[in-house]
Amino acid sequence: MDTPPSSQIPDEGDLPPEEIARHLHRAADWIRHYLETIEERAVLPAIEPGEFSAQLPEEAPVDGEPMDRILDDFARRVPPALTHWNHPSFHAWFSNTGSGPGIVAEMLTAALNNNAMVWQSGPASTEMEAVVCDWLRRMMGLPEGFFGQIQDTASIATIAALAAARQRATEGRVRTEGLRGLPLLRMYSSEEAHSSVEKAAILLGLGQDAVVKIEVDEAFRMRPDKLQEAIERDRRAGRLPMAVVATVGTTGTTSVDPVAAVATICEREGLWLHVDAAYGGAMAVVEEYRWVLDGCGRADSLVVNPHKWLFVPMDCSVFYCRDRQTLKEAFSLVPTYLMTPQDDRAYNLMDYGPALGRRFRSLKLWMVLRAYGRRGIAERIRRHVELARLLQDWIAAEREWEQMAPAPMSTVLFRHHPAGLDDEEGLRRHNEEILRAVNATGEVFLSHTIVRGRYALRLAIGNIRTQERHIRKAWRLLKEAAAERASSI
Repeated sequence: MDTPPSSQIPDEGDLPPEEIARHLHRAADWIRHYLETIEERAVLPAIEPGEFSAQLPEEAPVDGEPMDRILDDFARRVPPALTHWNHPSFHAWFSNTGSGPGIVAEMLTAALNNNAMVWQSGPASTEMEAVVCDWLRRMMGLPEGFFGQIQDTASIATIAALAAARQRATEGRVRTEGLRGLPLLRMYSSEEAHSSVEKAAILLGLGQDAVVKIEVDEAFRMRPDKLQEAIERDRRAGRLPMAVVATVGTTGTTSVDPVAAVATICEREGLWLHVDAAYGGAMAVVEEYRWVLDGCGRADSLVVNPHKWLFVPMDCSVFYCRDRQTLKEAFSLVPTYLMTPQDDRAYNLMDYGPALGRRFRSLKLWMVLRAYGRRGIAERIRRHVELARLLQDWIAAEREWEQMAPAPMSTVLFRHHPAGLDDEEGLRRHNEEILRAVNATGEVFLSHTIVRGRYALRLAIGNIRTQERHIRKAWRLLKEAAAERASSI
């Protein structure tokens, strides 16, 4: 038999507390060693798809195994097969950080195992979430009136925002009747907007065709005149415009849409304005960079990711909404078994988004904000922007390197353009080879993007441990790889 007699199961069911403590001490020692030696690890593992899973048994064990053996296997197998996002030379996509306070908070969160679906199921976690979201709102300079809550990612926050927009635009009909009988709904974003906008349209039943991509200007910002034209064109065609998504820090170029001008159009046209500030919103914690959120106080909703540039471990995305009632109308559904005596005196987080179960994510945000403070966080963000400007200076000083887009934040787009190589396909292959060679060293990890049809290397700075020496190393490796390949042109 696979199941042992009940007499063989310990009375406490779980590991004894003293055993848990011993393994936690061992895990803590491993974490300390990992952080101390992380620069000795390859940022990107030299591994092929399927190679890691081939090391694992096909089935779970019939009988339990000792935790010491499991921890041994973890240390031996898992880290070598991971891309190390916590490495100071991780410069791909948007860099992030599992900071010390956040790591401690995650361990405590797992121990508490709280589910803040209704107030009664998590009084402290429900109320802490409201408090820390308001702390962050004040740190970024957003006005009062925004209701804040934590989602796992900006993608889910965007779905929540656009579901509320759909609720308002259809006067609630969509909640009970669905989309049948309604005009075709439309929403608008720039050509540089994140793919989560289109994914939200798919999941909300609107389809990708409902997303109208608005042309951008020379700095990759949404053009308000083109937005106005698109809205008027859709109204003439009998379609129903419902929302605009503006971006503060686009994924490709970190451009900042003219939110104030977009807000004026949305107010005049009666459209919901959602601002995707998942990356760039954090920059507003720095007083002199607060311009990035100009006009955002007029938005209906906004999302910022503390797990990107505020040094909170994955996952933690703060979603703000000014129209709390419409958000609740879009999502609230309370069966009898979830009704509690406190419902008339407290709010339940499950009513404001798609998820019922909710982790105690606010604990790590609370600990990180307390541990570094507004000034400490601002200093670190300011330093990252300075490092990005330093890299831009190096690029500008080199005849065969060129910057591909403005860099208002801490992400720089550039490419190597050697003499005698002027066709775009050849430049793409050349820079692809440079990127492949640099990443293959394991010393750094960069990504790429496409800028107006041209291939660009992309270096993002955002890890709390990244220093000038790490950027110098990346630049040295890039120049070496470029020189080696340019010699054969």
